[in-house]
Amino acid sequence: MTAAPTDGADHHLLLVLRHAKSSWKTPGLADHDRPLAPRGVRAAAALQHHFTDLEIVPDLVLCSSATRAVETWKGVAGAFPPATAVAVEDELYGANDDHLLGRLCLVPESVGSVLLIGHNPGVEDLCSGLVGSGDPVLQARLETKFPTGALATFFVPVPWDELDWGGAELIGFVVPRNLEW
Repeated sequence: MTAAPTDGADHHLLLVLRHAKSSWKTPGLADHDRPLAPRGVRAAAALQHHFTDLEIVPDLVLCSSATRAVETWKGVAGAFPPATAVAVEDELYGANDDHLLGRLCLVPESVGSVLLIGHNPGVEDLCSGLVGSGDPVLQARLETKFPTGALATFFVPVPWDELDWGGAELIGFVVPRNLEW
């Protein structure tokens, strides 16, 4: 991943993480309540190491209230200071790309970086729609598949309330299978 450009005052960093692999072992369990599968727990641990290596600390974490999303956050949280601001929001569960974009536009301008943890197809559609520029290889990988545990990183060159489709630069894309476990 390359570092985000630093000139100007209205630059932000957006990290979009699809929750890690969830379990289907409990018949009749509501979708919202499904926990991480063992593979998901391992992926979250690998992502925690990845976040530590990146040395990026989000100012705000926006996390779906679904159990698997919250457990994904707990799995990566060790990479960040304990005082990191976290908003677990019911509205992010099942949110489509337009809703996710709208939520990001409500982020206060004082917040420099956001980690959004959510679900497909919303997060994949959001990421595909935000790409306006960036490494063509990363773009192709993002467009090919956005599996559980995938993390897309964007440079946002405008204030949050001006973020729009095609308005971000894709500067990173990783999936758990490409990380050392």
